[in-house]
Amino acid sequence: MEMFHLRYFVAVAENLSFSKAARQLHMATSPLSQRVRDLERELGTALFERDSHHVGLTDAGAALLPIAKDVLGRFDDIPWRLREAIRPPRRTVYIGIPPGLHSRLREKLKELEELAASECDVKRWPGSSGDLLNAVQRGELTMALVHLPVHAEGIEVQEVMREPLGAVLPAAEFSARTSVALSELVDHTYVSPAPSMLPTYFDQLMVRLRAAGIHKKITLNTGDYGSTSEMVANGSAFSISMLDPASGMGKYHDENVVVLPFEDFHPQLTTGLIWRSDRAEQQPELQEFLDAAQRLLQLPEL
Repeated sequence: MEMFHLRYFVAVAENLSFSKAARQLHMATSPLSQRVRDLERELGTALFERDSHHVGLTDAGAALLPIAKDVLGRFDDIPWRLREAIRPPRRTVYIGIPPGLHSRLREKLKELEELAASECDVKRWPGSSGDLLNAVQRGELTMALVHLPVHAEGIEVQEVMREPLGAVLPAAEFSARTSVALSELVDHTYVSPAPSMLPTYFDQLMVRLRAAGIHKKITLNTGDYGSTSEMVANGSAFSISMLDPASGMGKYHDENVVVLPFEDFHPQLTTGLIWRSDRAEQQPELQEFLDAAQRLLQLPEL
């Protein structure tokens, strides 16, 4: 028995017509009929009931049909199954994402995922900048977008975006304003999210606030930035956040707060792409992905 015997049998069984099956198989009816008879002779049983007007399956033919289709399906699957078996395992690239990532960087990440789709799966991993740096160092993440500065041995850094920061203020008090000076906030309380969620740069901002005479501070025990806005909305308090409405932090602001630029200093939060230099050197395919990430994620200052 050859594979073509089963293929011919299935064609006749599905069409219940030798002539239709022959046309489907691009062959003459006579040799098709002969091959089916050869199969019946080898199996020792009739597979079809034939007369001049009708072709039907015998009980043996009906029993053989699902078996033959299964065998043919497995046979036809051999090429792609072989390709799957010898193809290198599909890689997964994990990229760390800090809270409040700007929407433009998120759009670029989507482009990167689409660009790399034929070669690897790109998955995002959220976390604070400090946690993401540690994960990159341990090799758990291929790379990460983090808020700078970061300093660690063996970690390469490429700056990708600078975002101006502004004061988050109660709308009831500042809705008519277009800017604010630090001197106006001396009697206000600075509201800070949990330290674990803040970029290192905010330590520098705290030094600047103290120098301006702002000493009252509340540190929340949650990383929920929405809670910060709610606290500010109560009045006599302020926080610091990204100024651009398109920033990922914009979703935490509501109609009870406004975000204004400072008049007397110009803080900026810098986002950078980080990776372990030794991993890129050891894995050429990773270097190609990294090169693409560096090109796509490089954005001008806002």
